[in-house]
Amino acid sequence: MTTPAPLPHPLTGLPPLLDIRELSAYLGVPVSTIYDWRARGLGPRAYRFGKHLKFAVADVTVWIEAQRDPAPSSSPDRR
Repeated sequence: MTTPAPLPHPLTGLPPLLDIRELSAYLGVPVSTIYDWRARGLGPRAYRFGKHLKFAVADVTVWIEAQRDPAPSSSPDRR
């Protein structure tokens, strides 16, 4: 039996993926919060590989930007 050749790192052309624990650590929220967001349709898009969820860094970045509060109004009428 032959051993497969090691994959080049990083894999060229493939988006970096985070597992749910890595995403949880990055966002500073519990894993259960991410599962809750997903159940409510609020979290970042994910890929499912069997029972495993993987999140593309690009999708997470888009989702994070969508969570940003709007810029405060610079209207002089607001006091």
